[in-house]
Amino acid sequence: MAVPVSQMWTVTSYVLRQKLAGRKQYPLVLMLEPLFRCNLACAGCGKIQYPAHILKKDLSPEECFRAVDECGAPMVSIPGGEPLMHPQIGEIIEGLVDRKKYIYLCTNALLLKEKIHLFKPSKYLTFSVHLDGQREEHDLAVCREGGYDIALDAIKEALSRGFRVTTNTTLFDGADPKSVRAFFDDMMELGLEGMMLSPGYSYDKAPDQKHFLGRARTRRMFRAILSNRKKNWRFNLSPLFLEFLMGKRTYPCTPWGMPTYNIFGWQKPCYLLQDGYAETFDELLSTTNWSNYGTESGNPACANCMVHSGYEASAVNATFSSLGGFLATVKATLFTGYRDDEALRLLEEHQEPVHPLVQIEPTNDSSLQGTRA
Repeated sequence: MAVPVSQMWTVTSYVLRQKLAGRKQYPLVLMLEPLFRCNLACAGCGKIQYPAHILKKDLSPEECFRAVDECGAPMVSIPGGEPLMHPQIGEIIEGLVDRKKYIYLCTNALLLKEKIHLFKPSKYLTFSVHLDGQREEHDLAVCREGGYDIALDAIKEALSRGFRVTTNTTLFDGADPKSVRAFFDDMMELGLEGMMLSPGYSYDKAPDQKHFLGRARTRRMFRAILSNRKKNWRFNLSPLFLEFLMGKRTYPCTPWGMPTYNIFGWQKPCYLLQDGYAETFDELLSTTNWSNYGTESGNPACANCMVHSGYEASAVNATFSSLGGFLATVKATLFTGYRDDEALRLLEEHQEPVHPLVQIEPTNDSSLQGTRA
């Protein structure tokens, strides 16, 4: 099983309480960004393009706790930037564990071995290591040679210490389905708890705008990758979200399902779009015109989006919205093979080589380097 039963029960009971209360807009995962600075310069990410005075800022532990308490979501994802560069990340995690929140600390793992002493193994803490495929594909995506090997070494160290570990993989146009499937095999051999997947999303701050996937290409690629699935593959995702990626289901976007809080406040409407900020979570829910977002809205910024942060909450909501949704989830959980002869043929198609991605120049400001705890 990809997640502990206690976590599954916590999320299930939380969602059922929202349903019984008649709430249509409720958070499932808080995306908590305690900083934007990073020790990588990935071409598909725009976070480090903020000016230096913004990159130097951190959320304090107290600000993080206040946002978590205000939101009330049972799970907290901590992306960035690189969270392990935050000078008080150990204190932040300890406070969230005390609140019994299920935490996914998203990291490129370059600092994980150095900082791992700051954390204690817990059912509430998972290191979600960003790996974009096998060695060559990952190093190309993060624009750093050797990044894959460092991350792999850190994963082994975390597992040996008893930590929960998952991978988080973003796939761009040109990804080789065969290589991705081989990557799944590699990760399962390590003994990971599970894997997370999402297609890359073309948002304005990303310097490389050429290699993001449209919806039709996303479905085609994920059909090839996720059909004819091996029994030992474990995914830390809703099974209906995986069917959505494969083109078997359609859902509206629920951007309120994974709200974002960072140094500017509550981000409207979601993790990837910036249409202003709210001072409180209630203000975010009440003042955001949600009908302006999602593929159904006609908003061109949302036209090709199928990312985890917009649609997994939709899939979870579908599970608990009807008997049919619940039974579909049970079926997708128990019968994971997805036999598909056409998908086998897609695996044999020639893949055009991906052109080198844009390299963002990293800052030379020594004050932005990782702090040692």
